Amino acid sequence: MSTLTAADARPSLWRNRAYVTWLVSDTAGGLGAALVSFALPLVALAVTDEPVQAGVIGGVGAAVRVMTTLGGGVLADRRSRVRLMIAGGAVGAIIASAFLVLSLGDALTFSSLLAVNALLAGREGFFGPAGEAALKDLVPAAAMGRAQAANQGRNAVLDLAGGPLGGVLLAVGAWLVAAVVVACQVAAAATAWALGRRALARPPAVTAERGGALADIRQGFAWLFARRDLRGVLIVVTIINLGLSSLMTTVIYALQQAGRSPVEIGWLSTGIGAAMLAGALAAPLLVARVPAGILLMGGLTVMAGAAVALPFVDALIPVILLVAGALFLLPAMNAGMGGYVMVAVPTELVGRANAASMVLSMGAMPLAPLLAGVGLGWVGRGPTLAVCAGLCAVAALLALTSRPLRALPAERGWAGHAARFAGE
Repeated sequence: MSTLTAADARPSLWRNRAYVTWLVSDTAGGLGAALVSFALPLVALAVTDEPVQAGVIGGVGAAVRVMTTLGGGVLADRRSRVRLMIAGGAVGAIIASAFLVLSLGDALTFSSLLAVNALLAGREGFFGPAGEAALKDLVPAAAMGRAQAANQGRNAVLDLAGGPLGGVLLAVGAWLVAAVVVACQVAAAATAWALGRRALARPPAVTAERGGALADIRQGFAWLFARRDLRGVLIVVTIINLGLSSLMTTVIYALQQAGRSPVEIGWLSTGIGAAMLAGALAAPLLVARVPAGILLMGGLTVMAGAAVALPFVDALIPVILLVAGALFLLPAMNAGMGGYVMVAVPTELVGRANAASMVLSMGAMPLAPLLAGVGLGWVGRGPTLAVCAGLCAVAALLALTSRPLRALPAERGWAGHAARFAGE
């Protein structure tokens, strides 16, 4: 196998066997997660017949995921990342097997579903950062943007396929969903083990300082906010995530209140999935040739424009077109920002820095249902969407006026650009 280095102008991802093995492992785990994300809320509603209880199950899972992600970042910097991927797949298979046994034994209850969802969320939080951090060890800087773009395309396919596949499996029974999730987790662990055999010559990334866990977590946040080239990204991403999540939730709630059928509302999800998949297919070319700062500014401006128009549109097809158009550049934006952060962060900090970034991104998102629900109940669709549009506009304005963000280059220039900020 040929050796790839950051000095190569355009290193091939698909000749990098370690990366391909990683992608197979991560995709297997991602498919299992997509099936759980689709099926578990429906199983909870069917078992409890109480939307509030189903919401509690989902909310507890989200909270557990956020809380455990920071610990997962510490683990990813203290232990072998590939071994953590193997352990994550094995633990996931055990939890999914318990779900399978409960399903076959007709023992699914509010309490058991709450426990299963919390355990699966905790597994993702503790072991998920290691898989993302492993990319730093396997992919050269000159190919990191395309690796992130490939991940975006994979995620778009899983999002499109997860619902229909989950629906087919769930029509047979929750036990079949659980069985397929077990198979996915076993496949993820097996391919991670194969990755470990292939990457044995690589030094383990376990050089994190052996202080307390809280000190390690603080170090991840401190490193991110100390970088002039990154802290603006964190602020913008947090605001746009809240704005977009609130916008999408408000649109869906408003369609339901307007009497739209589930099938009609489902077309919105289909439109979003199609736009994200198309954007993901274009992302490798965009991140390789278009400066990441331009991608971010352009994407945020398009999102803000669509958000400003939405309060004045209520027909289904125009709403779908506006939302889909707003999200077309999102995969390229994610690939550009995620790839640059991966190149910039030192390998001994990548687990904690990525975990801190994920928590900041996810932290505001639970507010979206609250903003949408309270807004629709108090002031109605138009003003609530206007607030969401305002958040998107603020994110776009911050990106347009931030010199460090505007200066972010295309993929080939990331390593050199990040090095200029390393000594600050």
